This record gives sequence, structure tokens and C-alpha cells, in this order.
Amino acid sequence: MPKVYKPGKVAIVLQGRQAGKKVVVIKQLDEGTKERPYPHAIVAGIERYPRKVTRTMGAKKLQRRSRVKPFIKVINYSHLFPTRYALELEGLKNSVAAEHFKEPSQREDARKTIKKLFEERYQTGKNKWFFQALRF
Repeated sequence: MPKVYKPGKVAIVLQGRQAGKKVVVIKQLDEGTKERPYPHAIVAGIERYPRKVTRTMGAKKLQRRSRVKPFIKVINYSHLFPTRYALELEGLKNSVAAEHFKEPSQREDARKTIKKLFEERYQTGKNKWFFQALRF
């Protein structure tokens, strides 16, 4: 079976609280682990997408509307839907590891670094399609 979920691949979550949200695969574990004996992936996604901005808005309002609320999660392959798109992850790879899910403070720190990276990417205008909510 070909490897569908490679690091940087964009997928859509099908089940759970984040169903319908776009995620990017950070690390894939095709064989599973001792704690999770099923194929799964560590993903980072956007829980709350940035809002629409217009030219007439002030700088403070523009900054507030450009916020991104990310999430990091371990998701079973059967709950992910792969897309043909990919995202370059120069900073995402080393920001989240499997050990970050054991301690809540480490998980929060990883989420903050991902938030910074996502907002930076959104501000530069790269991958605009990733920062727009799915319409279905």
C-alpha cells in the first residue's frame, strides 16, 4: 500500500470535534505504537480560521481578525481524508513530537509555537487556501 500521509500533506478531519477542519500531517506512524496499535498521524490544524478583513479596518481590528486558533492532535488514519495539496513545513517538523502529548504544559507550548508559525504564514499570504474554512 502506498504511503498517503507524508509529512507536509494536507488532510481533512472526518470525525470528532474538529470534523471538517483542515490539518497538515507532521509525523506519520504507519505501524502504530505500543499505546496506539493502529496507524495514526500527528497533525496540526486550524480550529478557528481567520476572519475576513477589509481595507477600511484599522490596524488593531485587522490584527484581531487575523488571529488563528490551532490544535495539535493524534488522529487515526481512518478519520482523515487526504488531499492532493501539501504545505512546506520548515518549522512545524521539530515543533511537535510524540512526547508533547504526555505533559499538558509541553502540549500548550507546542500549540503556541504552531500558532506563531501559522499566523506568520497567513500574514505573508502563503497558502491562502489553507486558512479558509471549508464550505460544504
